[in-house]
Amino acid sequence: MSQDQVLAERRSEWLFLGLAALLFASSAILTTLWCAAMAAMGGMPMPGGWTLSMAWMRMPGQTWTGATMTYLGMWAVMMVAMMLPSLVPMLRRYRDAVGSRPPNRLGRLTLLVGTAYFLVWMCFGLASFPLGIGLATAVMRMPAMARGVPIAVGVAVLLAGILQWTPWKARHLACCQAQPVRGGSLPPDAGTAWRQGLHLGLHCSCCCAGLMVILLVVGVMDLRVMAVVALAITIERLPATGHRVARAIGAVLMAAGLYLTVRASGCG
Repeated sequence: MSQDQVLAERRSEWLFLGLAALLFASSAILTTLWCAAMAAMGGMPMPGGWTLSMAWMRMPGQTWTGATMTYLGMWAVMMVAMMLPSLVPMLRRYRDAVGSRPPNRLGRLTLLVGTAYFLVWMCFGLASFPLGIGLATAVMRMPAMARGVPIAVGVAVLLAGILQWTPWKARHLACCQAQPVRGGSLPPDAGTAWRQGLHLGLHCSCCCAGLMVILLVVGVMDLRVMAVVALAITIERLPATGHRVARAIGAVLMAAGLYLTVRASGCG
């Protein structure tokens, strides 16, 4: 490889990292502003001593289509901020796997992988919105059901912790850590890039399912919960220690879930 090619690859790598950092910073700022706006609106106090987030309500005069688009826009920005730190190492492995290519072409292929990856997460968000709206509508109409929500939240956190210890979690986590294989050979075409992004997105969404459920039930627009979940997702992707970290996170979640369930049941 000539000196010019080495320099071109280095510039391409630095450009990729710089754009990723800029995208992360922008999405993090927008997410913070959005969370602040939601917090300023407050929520609806519910029987059982909890508050229903405004994320699951329509604004005055807003159509269901408008509410869905608002939620998906909020979800997209939030997912970029939360998932990009763990996605960047996977994208770097993809770039290495396709080998030396013209920087412009490599950039387009990387963009395709990232787009397909976040498309999977958008489908996750699209599925979560009607479920959230349905549950919100139900608890607003049925006070007895609303009073049981704190117990349900504790059980959900407990189950998410148990999930962290399962072979299913370990299998998907291993795929997130190892795919694509660094130094491997992937065809440098758009179809392969798109399939690779979908593949990574599916494994990642399955791997993060328990943690994302916690985000949805504890506080979908709570910046603190969001930051903790994002940190957990990122550190359990570390190849050397990720499996042990995932189990440690599971142990913490199980303890937290038991505590929340006992407290909500009035036994503590």
